[in-house]
Amino acid sequence: MKVFGVTGWKNAGKTGLMERLVTEITARGYTVSTVKHAHHGFDVDVPGTDSFRHRAAGASEVLVSSPKRVALMTELRGADEPQLPDLLARLAPADLVLIEGFKGAPHPKIEAFRAEAGHSLIAPGDPTIRAVASDVPLELDRPVLDLDDTVAIADFVLAEVGL
Repeated sequence: MKVFGVTGWKNAGKTGLMERLVTEITARGYTVSTVKHAHHGFDVDVPGTDSFRHRAAGASEVLVSSPKRVALMTELRGADEPQLPDLLARLAPADLVLIEGFKGAPHPKIEAFRAEAGHSLIAPGDPTIRAVASDVPLELDRPVLDLDDTVAIADFVLAEVGL
């Protein structure tokens, strides 16, 4: 399984870039899965549904299946957050897994950068960042791509992972 990440600070355009890359790369015939890291608590379940009630009652895992989708929710209940390799092992085979976040993990990444967000670049101190997708010109020791040029960014990612 090929893995490539999109990283950057808050409001840098990571999620929009992920969305555009998934659309572009799947349109080229590849299967793409995604992993998103959240730094906060989140809920994908709706209070009052049967699956929510199962989790609230204390279930460690709740799997919901329908003719349209399958969802597995795992409650950590105080256990450590799983490491990225453990999460990747849970995924069905795909041509490419795009990872949003997980700044400190060792997989190759592209940094999304928006000047107006007011953050410094991560790339200069991180060799896992292979390129920067930016809304302004930058002078770096690695490729700088236009943040809005999804085709060029997809070409770069696919070349980097050998697809």
